[in-house]
Amino acid sequence: MPKPKIVVLTGAGMSAESGLKTFRDENGLWEGHDVMEVASPQGFARNPELVLEFYNQRRRQLLEVIPNAGHKALAELEQDFDVSIVTQNVDNLHEKAGSSYVVHLHGELFKVRSTVNENHVLDWKKDLVLGDTDDKGHQLRPHIVWFGEMVPMLETAAQITQQAEILIIVGTSMQVYPAASLIHYAPNKTPIYFIDPKPNIRSSDFENLTVIPKTAAEGIPELVEKFFNSWP
Repeated sequence: MPKPKIVVLTGAGMSAESGLKTFRDENGLWEGHDVMEVASPQGFARNPELVLEFYNQRRRQLLEVIPNAGHKALAELEQDFDVSIVTQNVDNLHEKAGSSYVVHLHGELFKVRSTVNENHVLDWKKDLVLGDTDDKGHQLRPHIVWFGEMVPMLETAAQITQQAEILIIVGTSMQVYPAASLIHYAPNKTPIYFIDPKPNIRSSDFENLTVIPKTAAEGIPELVEKFFNSWP
């Protein structure tokens, strides 16, 4: 008998309790920088050293943090469920916790790619500097989807969400498109669990929606304990 299919959509709040800062502060700045300076093709063209160092700092930080209880609880769900995770996060904490199928919508911090051939992708955990090139001499850049760029994994994510028998949404406002559109790909009457300490969605907004106003590290283990340990 096949395992029930769970699809999990995660955002910045998923990793916040591991010590990773969320995308922007209230001023719209990221580590003191306007996001367009450090997360756009135009910013990279203007000041590549700044952009590379910005992501070097993010990469160094990621080397120092560990998955939280929420990441671990999602990995443990694989014992009884077929679990696919679609994340807006560029960290590797889902994989580090043991989740075996993770789709990264916005790229991965521990990968870099050629500025000319986007299919030339390398694993990369050290600093990336000007002069680091692919095998044809083209500069490498972070393997991150920047503002104004296409989201190549969006179609894959939509196809996965269409298979959901259970949908869990964690640590994301579901207000930023195109990622926010994924909830509409879930089949009608699919149970949806929305976990966020400050939820901006109400149980009346969707059929079969359960809102859990807690952090990822609190809410996911609670959900697993309350609903899924006794799943038929």
